[in-house]
Amino acid sequence: MSTVLIIDDEPAIRDALSETLTDLGHTSAAVADGTAALSWLASYHADTVLLDLRMPGLDGMEVLRRIRAMPEPPPVVILTAVPTSTNTIEAMRLGAADHLAKPIGRADLAALLHRLLSSPRAMNAPASQSPDSDEFIGLSPPMREVQKTIGLLADSDTTVLILGETGTGKEVVARAIHRHGKRGGGPFVAVNCAAIPAELLESTLFGHTRGAFTGAVADRTGSFRDADRGTLFLDEIGDMDKAMQAKLLRALQEREITPVGGKPLRVDVRVIAATHQDLSALVRAGQFREDLFYRLGVVPLLVPPLRDRLADIVPLAEHFLAVATRDSDRKRLSADAAGRLVAHDWPGNVRELRNAMERVTALVRKPVVTAADLAFLGQSGLSSGTDWLSGTLPEAVVRLEREMISRALAASGGNRAQAAERLGIRRQLLYDKIARYGLDASENRTEGVREPDSLSQANSNLSN
Repeated sequence: MSTVLIIDDEPAIRDALSETLTDLGHTSAAVADGTAALSWLASYHADTVLLDLRMPGLDGMEVLRRIRAMPEPPPVVILTAVPTSTNTIEAMRLGAADHLAKPIGRADLAALLHRLLSSPRAMNAPASQSPDSDEFIGLSPPMREVQKTIGLLADSDTTVLILGETGTGKEVVARAIHRHGKRGGGPFVAVNCAAIPAELLESTLFGHTRGAFTGAVADRTGSFRDADRGTLFLDEIGDMDKAMQAKLLRALQEREITPVGGKPLRVDVRVIAATHQDLSALVRAGQFREDLFYRLGVVPLLVPPLRDRLADIVPLAEHFLAVATRDSDRKRLSADAAGRLVAHDWPGNVRELRNAMERVTALVRKPVVTAADLAFLGQSGLSSGTDWLSGTLPEAVVRLEREMISRALAASGGNRAQAAERLGIRRQLLYDKIARYGLDASENRTEGVREPDSLSQANSNLSN
């Protein structure tokens, strides 16, 4: 039996969490604000803390900082009804064990506590103030996982390899890691390895001395030294020449560079690389060094394509419209325009969406953008005749849910276990929804796979 401290200013939330914790076999204590929580922790022991983010007096971030400063702090989970990329990243960076959106279901709470209570305590880490603005738009589950990982990585110097399709926002993620970390006050230098000829890339990265080669009329510091005490972002690393790969590997291992025509120099740089290519396939084909692949990919971070984060499409579009019309009248999306955006496949991902909104801003004079103004998007991968945002909210959710399940089943070749994993839900829940929506009714369930969640029947939310 474990003791869980609940810190939330809403009595209904405290009561619901306490009741669920008791049903799960835990002891709970509940307080209404941060001051009372710190006082309780000074006298009693908690195995886990569930902490609300928005509270009167001390807010959740300040309470988290003070708990993490204790000699042996318990794991703290942030629960908030208004998750943003900034508070997700910052909470994880400050040492939160997780950052979850309200309401949290009974099964999810049980799984969370099992994970936290069966893991060793995390070491306390120092914290610093976060930036005021959001790093990027997106609160879909895949993007929240990316934000949590950014928070965990921000203060380390670990090399990160960002993977993802073209246009997903890999540089935005790299900048977020830099800005939220201890190197945030230093320079961020981005180099596109695919845009620089192989014969010039060495000089671009490492610099050169005057007279080192024809045309070297002055010394050049190079990107490594330009990024000293900051972050060097190497985009499209998969396009780097193999001879240059060997030199980069040495620089990463030794933290030392040699300018063309010069002497070795020590550098203090964090390196983040990115590619849209399958580097493991390039390694097998002999086109990319295996040792560099493992050196770069200490922590791989996958940025999901826009088609896998449908909930972010409309907020992103509205954000891009606001940015593009900053100095003129703001435009907004009609319901049919929003539905048209959600129905599009977005092969160019976030970059394509941004370009589409900039086009609309330039060509549409009226304040409301309609579906007719988006005709240039062409046919959709989803049912183009569907009005995704019509009717009630539950009806719209059903339409989208049914479409996503159909797509996941198709992508997994009918394998329901794989489809459930792609959707981020339990297999039993997927089986129930397949039956409810009349999908794939003739296919048997995936054989040889058992539902591991012993709490599969506990699927009600605490908001009920």
